[in-house]
Amino acid sequence: MRQFKEIPIPELEPDYIKVKPTAWAINQDDVYHLGLEGEESCVGLLVGSDYAGTVIEVGPGVTRNFKIGDRIAGVVSGQDVLRKSHGAFADVIIVKGDIQMKIPDNMSDVDAATTGIALITMGVGLYRTLGLPLPEAPSQQPYAIFIHGGSTAMGISAIQFAKLSGATVITTSSPSNTEYLKSLGADHVLDYKSPTLVDDVLRIAGSPVQYALDNFPSDESAAISASALSRSDNAKYVSLIPGFETLVKKLNPSVDAQSILAFSAFGEPWMYESKYYDTVPEDFEFQKKFVLIAERLFAEEKLKAPRVFLNRGGSGFEGILYGLNEVRNKNVSGGKLVYTPNLDIQC
Repeated sequence: MRQFKEIPIPELEPDYIKVKPTAWAINQDDVYHLGLEGEESCVGLLVGSDYAGTVIEVGPGVTRNFKIGDRIAGVVSGQDVLRKSHGAFADVIIVKGDIQMKIPDNMSDVDAATTGIALITMGVGLYRTLGLPLPEAPSQQPYAIFIHGGSTAMGISAIQFAKLSGATVITTSSPSNTEYLKSLGADHVLDYKSPTLVDDVLRIAGSPVQYALDNFPSDESAAISASALSRSDNAKYVSLIPGFETLVKKLNPSVDAQSILAFSAFGEPWMYESKYYDTVPEDFEFQKKFVLIAERLFAEEKLKAPRVFLNRGGSGFEGILYGLNEVRNKNVSGGKLVYTPNLDIQC
């Protein structure tokens, strides 16, 4: 049985912002970390990555012009063993200042709460690692990207960004999500269970598929991606879970296969489970610019938040517990679970 616990509000670091959350979204990564309660390094870790909220204090080292009362949204390092009190699922949180998004006036807090981890994943994955052209300067030459797991929250974002970057987008999902993904910009949506999936990808693409983003990696998806990239001499593959890039490289040695953990966008050292990661200043500098691009695209309604399933099973932290089980049991597809605070909770 999970219980709620009062903990001290984290001390505000110079380059952080203190926020009162107005909405939280649930990610697969949150569920994964709850499953690590037997891992000694994770004891006491506050989970939660995605939030929207109101600024209540700004650290002196934050360079963006955030001010008290601003509506912002983004991502928290709710998996960092070095910063165990930095998770999102709390009444008051602190967030890394310069990579947070100011919520556009035409966007609700509930929608904005879905965007945080997706934006750092797109920044590090699609643009820093795969090297797609930015939406501000889309490619004028045709190219194709294969996005496995289009109906995942990461897939929903990847489809839109890749399309804005000039790609022909080929993705997979269950048939029930086909029209939704096409409405986001997917050119071709294929049944992920199809026995002819690889042949269909190669036929539809026409020219060689140059890029693959594996949002829901498995041995099967890695093999499919390796085959889908087989006609390209300079193919690139990115997995959102470490390990599967090795299989892709084994199956197709010509592919530049990598995995990412997008929390490198925070620009500080961090620890995922028991593994230490050094600072990647380039990812942080890129993300500071990329979040401004995302703000503009949301404001211009060229980019849409994932569909929201609001307060399924209840609101507040009780609702979050319900939602974590829903994600654990794979009962969420084609959108994200979002929860708002109970109105009677005061901090």
